[in-house]
Amino acid sequence: MALRTVDVELGTRRYPIHIGPGLLDDAARLAALAPGRHVLIVTDANVAPHWLARVEAAFAGKQRATHVLPPGEQEKTLERFGDLMGALARLGASRDATLVALGGGVVGDLTGFAAACWMRGVRFVQLPTTLLAMVDSSVGGKTAVDLPEGKNLVGAFHQPAAVLADTATLATLPDRELRAGLAEVLKYGALGDAAFFERVHALAPALLARDPGALAEVIATSCAHKAGIVARDETETGERMLLNLGHTFGHAIEAVQGFGGLVHGEAVAVGMGLAARLSAELGLAPAADADRLITALRALDLPTEVPAGLDPDALLARMRLDKKNLSGTLRLVLWRGIGAAFVATGIDESAVRRVLAG
Repeated sequence: MALRTVDVELGTRRYPIHIGPGLLDDAARLAALAPGRHVLIVTDANVAPHWLARVEAAFAGKQRATHVLPPGEQEKTLERFGDLMGALARLGASRDATLVALGGGVVGDLTGFAAACWMRGVRFVQLPTTLLAMVDSSVGGKTAVDLPEGKNLVGAFHQPAAVLADTATLATLPDRELRAGLAEVLKYGALGDAAFFERVHALAPALLARDPGALAEVIATSCAHKAGIVARDETETGERMLLNLGHTFGHAIEAVQGFGGLVHGEAVAVGMGLAARLSAELGLAPAADADRLITALRALDLPTEVPAGLDPDALLARMRLDKKNLSGTLRLVLWRGIGAAFVATGIDESAVRRVLAG
């Protein structure tokens, strides 16, 4: 399969997203990503047995260290961030150091935040091994850790030097994580590209069967959509907020569940359904489009209902901590229909509570 490349252009800055099988076997390409002396590879205990050895081998000529995290969103904490600071200090990492994030969104977010903070900013590269990370979290420079009060509340914008999405790594991805990534893929169509939405829906059987061509197609299209939005709004002051379709609801679900229930993509799937239902409830969009979204999510074998037992008021309280909110006013990404998302302000919280309550 041919290598696909999508470039992220940010004024005078530019970096590539390479997409294709076998990229982690290209030792020369990997080595070129770290021009300085020091390399810290960060991964987790699920990914390490499959892919770590070949990445370590590529950086064998460097002063190198590896830090293996326990897996899971619950590890994306200030404590783990401190562990990475300690690892960099023990390595003696200088300003020309490179951090390498080998894993999913947790590894990428945590590693990127460490790179943003070490000596006020050093180089890092993303080697995403989950579909969700390939199409979303590895692209665009958002880095963060969670607090018990909410997700991604402590972080920085810090762009990677490159993203290498080796699609061969998806062969070891659990089915649940693959489906979670497909939620973020469908999101790009839902927020701004109705034709892509229909394409993903049509490809659902092939995507769930891990067809290499179908996966490469939707990864490249998703990355192109995100690259364009990030180029126009790097620090999320306007259009980039649309990428949070479903996320305010989803992050609240994750936080109330203590980051131990639905995984991120599943929570986003539920959140997109809630955003579509709220849009219909407020008369902003046809109810039929909400139904079409729910049908597409179910075709991808994703959840569409708030997990049983979650208190709507507790969820709403978490939503009030969302980073998009201003002066205590709730702002949500809603839509006028498939492919037409927008940022809504002044939303009636009683309508939000009704939707959360089902």
